[in-house]
Amino acid sequence: MLGRIVLIVLAALVGCILVLVVVLLAVSPGKPKPAAAGGISEKIRVDINGVPQGMFIRSRDPANPVLLFLHGGPGMPTYFLNRKYPTGLEEQFTVCWWEQRGAGLSYHPDIPAESMTLEQLIADTIAVTNYLRSRFGKDKIYLLGHSWGSYLGIQVAARAPELYHAYVGMAQMAHQIRSENTAYAYMLQEYRKRGDKGMVRKMEKTPITMTGPLPMAYMKLRDPLMHGLGVGTTHDMKSVIAGIFFPVMGFPEYSFREKLNIWRGKAFSRSRLWDPMLTTELAVVVPELKLPVYFCHGVYDYTITYNETKEYFKKLRAPRKGFYTFEQSAHSPAYEEPQRMLRILREDVLAGANRLADAGD
Repeated sequence: MLGRIVLIVLAALVGCILVLVVVLLAVSPGKPKPAAAGGISEKIRVDINGVPQGMFIRSRDPANPVLLFLHGGPGMPTYFLNRKYPTGLEEQFTVCWWEQRGAGLSYHPDIPAESMTLEQLIADTIAVTNYLRSRFGKDKIYLLGHSWGSYLGIQVAARAPELYHAYVGMAQMAHQIRSENTAYAYMLQEYRKRGDKGMVRKMEKTPITMTGPLPMAYMKLRDPLMHGLGVGTTHDMKSVIAGIFFPVMGFPEYSFREKLNIWRGKAFSRSRLWDPMLTTELAVVVPELKLPVYFCHGVYDYTITYNETKEYFKKLRAPRKGFYTFEQSAHSPAYEEPQRMLRILREDVLAGANRLADAGD
């Protein structure tokens, strides 16, 4: 009798898995959203330094200025967030949502692990920039880096300022190990205030230091800790399962295989790129930029802490600077407060001004 019950349960589980696979295949056509009349909506792969790399290109008008968006992670594209949190960037720009070497559309198991370096990704970013310049007939484009993409982007801007009109850092990284320690202290205090003894115990078992790397046990807690307090990806996102995993798996512009590659690429990229990033102090590596620079940061952001970024901004030398505080945002101002972001891009970044900035020179 027990054996029969086990067989029934197993059959039910297999049936549920098959139904889930069928549903995921049905919602995974892998085709880009149609463009408005006269616009562009493409999902393409381009050979970048010998590796096919994927990108979405969207624009209401192909004559618009070109913006290259560098996603975070490392290895975690965020184009899928546009479904719930539309940025509207394609109204003002021809936007390239490039998925970096080893990530998402650009993941492949044959990519050599030794090629996953900062220097290679800088070279890839410059190659993608030159592809966009050539294709759209632009002498220069705009560069926006988000989170890990800001770590990469600001170093690209320092290396090749002649290719860009301006650099925009959204949740701009500064010295991540210091940011992690600040966030840890803040979250421990907040969970103590809430009386969440279970979470406090877990945190106290996994202390972090300024030396790095971060303990693996803490890394497993990190996303739930941040999202539980509304200081992670967005201020209203309380769970990475509900806010990231399910939206990726339900995103129709990825095929089923591409959805799986999001997670493969994230693990692959992070294993090679996270630790070197963690201990880099960007104020030392990039003390100056030779082009206008704009930082956009949410006050609720503890993935990359607001104060650490603002201190870097004060030290950074550039011909034009602007720092913008987003009062309703955590880690993703363009998704959380899109109208404010678009106004800053339109009235300051495109105009080469900083009239809307909290601080600048």
